[in-house]
Amino acid sequence: MPNIIEITDLNNPALDPYARLTENQLRSRKTPEKGIFIAESKTVVTLALDAGYTPVSLLMEKSQLYGQAAGLAERCGDIPIYTADSTLLEQLTGFSLSRGVLAVMRRPVLPSVEEVCRNARRIAILENIMDAANVGAIIRSAAALGMDAVLVTPRCSDPLLRRAARVSMGTVFQIPWTYIGTDSSDWPEKGMAKLHELGFRTASMALSHDTVTISDPCLKQADRLAILLGTEGTGLTAETIRLSHYTVKIPMFHGVDSLNVAAASAVAFWEICRPND
Repeated sequence: MPNIIEITDLNNPALDPYARLTENQLRSRKTPEKGIFIAESKTVVTLALDAGYTPVSLLMEKSQLYGQAAGLAERCGDIPIYTADSTLLEQLTGFSLSRGVLAVMRRPVLPSVEEVCRNARRIAILENIMDAANVGAIIRSAAALGMDAVLVTPRCSDPLLRRAARVSMGTVFQIPWTYIGTDSSDWPEKGMAKLHELGFRTASMALSHDTVTISDPCLKQADRLAILLGTEGTGLTAETIRLSHYTVKIPMFHGVDSLNVAAASAVAFWEICRPND
């Protein structure tokens, strides 16, 4: 039976993950096995549960608890389900719960790079992309357009941040992903060497005169291909580009110099993964 708890005290320590802990504090870098994250919206929480993630508690508007998200409570056993009206929940969290559902979930033990890449032919590498929305959008495109896996560098924004997971529409729980390295010294030299050791041809998406276009046959013909994407503004590091097999561009028109990295990723993934004509 669902353990429904009406919120009467906003200072209840059990509500700290929703109200008073930063996302870095939720991660528990010193003790990763104690790490948690916040999932937002019925869709995202449902896909996390489908993927085997363990819920710790739920925070739900009353209208959701007895409405569209009623089934979530039934799926979560006897964990605490905190509820109140939307005004009180906004006061608690500091933002409007437009989707009416938050969940505290336990962080998983991430697989190794070798495990993620074992059967993968097309993967995306996210280098130091700091905007959580861009990370979520890229992961959504990777899952939707046929990429097999995603690797993120140590300085990249965490794919399990609330905003990243929400923008991904829960696809962060559907496509295999992990970190390539544990600290900044592991990228790019060690990480690129690992990719090459695993048999991947590496293609850096970058603005350069010495490039091939995204439709070049050499990319589709590669048995294993890693598409590398850099952060907004500065793009990929010069060392990453130097260590890549290819530098790749998307042709632009009307004097436009580039696309947002999330939009560029969708174009690249579609071109690389679409069937041959």
